[in-house]
Amino acid sequence: MAKNLFNHNVHLVRLNINNSEQNVFRGQLLDVPYLLYEVEQISTGEKIVINKPGGKRSFGRLAKNDFMVFIYSPVEDGLWLISHDEILDDLKLKYNTNKDATINIIYGLEDVCKGEEPDSVIKKRALVNLNGIEVEILLKVYKWIWGQEDCNYPKGEGRWLSMKAILKEFGIQ
Repeated sequence: MAKNLFNHNVHLVRLNINNSEQNVFRGQLLDVPYLLYEVEQISTGEKIVINKPGGKRSFGRLAKNDFMVFIYSPVEDGLWLISHDEILDDLKLKYNTNKDATINIIYGLEDVCKGEEPDSVIKKRALVNLNGIEVEILLKVYKWIWGQEDCNYPKGEGRWLSMKAILKEFGIQ
């Protein structure tokens, strides 16, 4: 039996590329588009997309339930693999501009972390955009980043590790 065998539901997309000379074959393989799942629409036209598996390795084995979260811009045909550090830097920038509105955004993130849908939180808290990353993107991307963390750390704190770090950074709770 294969060492890295995974029993998992798979959706297959047929890809036909005939073998050919090295440079031609490589060129055809480089032209294969990314295959992603669209999970959220952003009002500005961007989308939150995920791929699975995401490539995380644990003890040398591929983590079968890992996925990566991107912000996709159809206009630029670009994928942004946003990081915790980028989000934290953005929140600090917002905080320096408008402390109260930023604290409200952080409480909105906490609501999403507790399981509320981002669009409902935006309305409930009347969240407003400040400079930097739009609030809708922050909440929707974290919804999926936290889902990914819950899959990777099912017996641990998962999503709460990063949420607690944000709360601590801004002296909340």
